[in-house]
Amino acid sequence: MSEQNGVMMQFFHWYTQGDGSLWKQLAESAQTLSEAGITALWLPPAYKGANGGYDTGYGVYDLFDLGEFDQKGSVRTKYGTRDEYLNAIKTAQSGGIEVYADIVFNHKMGGDAEEKFLATPYSPTNHNELIAEKQEIMAWTNFTFPGRNGKYSELQWHWWHFSATDRNMYDQEMEAVFLFDGKTFGEEDPAEGNVDFLMGCNIDTKNPDVRQELFYWGEWYLETTGVNGFRFDAMKHLEFGFMLDWIRHLREKSGKDLFVVSEYWTGHSDAIQHFIEVTEGNMMLFDVNLHYNFARASKDGSSFDLRTIFDTTLVQDHPDLAVTFVSNHDTQPLQELESVVEKWFKPLAYALILLRQSGYPCIFAADYYGAHYSDQGKDGQDYEIWMDSHQDLLNGFLYARKTFCYGPQYDYLDAPTCIGWTRASNERNPTGMAVLLSSGDYATKHMETGSANTQYYDMTNQIQEDVWTNESGWGEFRCNAGSVSVWLPR
Repeated sequence: MSEQNGVMMQFFHWYTQGDGSLWKQLAESAQTLSEAGITALWLPPAYKGANGGYDTGYGVYDLFDLGEFDQKGSVRTKYGTRDEYLNAIKTAQSGGIEVYADIVFNHKMGGDAEEKFLATPYSPTNHNELIAEKQEIMAWTNFTFPGRNGKYSELQWHWWHFSATDRNMYDQEMEAVFLFDGKTFGEEDPAEGNVDFLMGCNIDTKNPDVRQELFYWGEWYLETTGVNGFRFDAMKHLEFGFMLDWIRHLREKSGKDLFVVSEYWTGHSDAIQHFIEVTEGNMMLFDVNLHYNFARASKDGSSFDLRTIFDTTLVQDHPDLAVTFVSNHDTQPLQELESVVEKWFKPLAYALILLRQSGYPCIFAADYYGAHYSDQGKDGQDYEIWMDSHQDLLNGFLYARKTFCYGPQYDYLDAPTCIGWTRASNERNPTGMAVLLSSGDYATKHMETGSANTQYYDMTNQIQEDVWTNESGWGEFRCNAGSVSVWLPR
């Protein structure tokens, strides 16, 4: 018998409550999530950020401070203390859930002292465009971590450990990316040009001190936390070769096939193909184009051709490398990469990632638990956002996935507004199951489950009448307008 179908959950969103309670919530929720069918959790960055207890973790200050030292105005991080973090990981793992840590190597923020050195200003929108001559600048590039006082690591970071920054304290009005003297930008992105610099103090992974420190930190982090794998942040802006060396080093050191998924945020398939070739298929990737297809389908409604929902996607071209998702912390309302999948389409989208054969699906905490928050939009206006909980429906999909999603998949992706598929009967699932979704009107489709004379019910409760298959294992399955029905055996 094969193992249970895996499902990852992103156990946070951008506006997760900042009261330091997330790690405790995880410890309390782990068993329930495991029973529901969650097999892995992606947790937010657990180290101290520049904004201390308010930092989401992506403005990295000290990789070694997991909520242990009084730095940046707090001991705990936004999510809790080091002890609470380690306890949450152990509790989740004891319940059969793997834990993936969020790794942010691209930049550091919140330096402890300024340094003066030479740098050349480039355009912030085109890193190949020189906008002024080389000049002396002053920037917050000295990281001494006084609260930690050399515990775990004695390395203090200086300007030469970085390659660029976006703030010159001599001229704070100047918008530029300042390339440090003797440094170069990384290789060009095949689709978007030079994207080496993202924000803050850009870490130089070519520097021997930096390479040694990050390799050592990886060993320390793995030994300290015991996590099962990693999510790499901002991969598009990093040196692919270094990240490949880093994960290979940790896999060899630990003797474990550590899981890795990279966030390479692009809609360009050629850039993704280049990344896969360079990293030799050693890392999975979030399927960004599938998310974009979901967002577009949710806005276009019945005018979107559902037969094309998997076009240009990773799950279609490289199914073994695809982590499929509907939404995440970057795409949620009011975020920089805001790309909303409308409420009506989310059940359809989650059926498309949770109930099919290909891809490793990731559920978003804000879709599972719901979310309520306020923030300023790009237009400067204040907004209040309510994201609905789809927990009951998702728990139903999770039950179907872990119980019935094992047989061969028969696709019926043959109509512009109505598509379906079945997971046919096999040794583990002797009765099969069927899924039908419509972006238009009420729909029916003749589909084969491979199980003759079998009674099926719609677990979503959208359709009340049951469906029977005939002697050949075929049935006329149905779904309502703009919805999805999941047909399980009685």
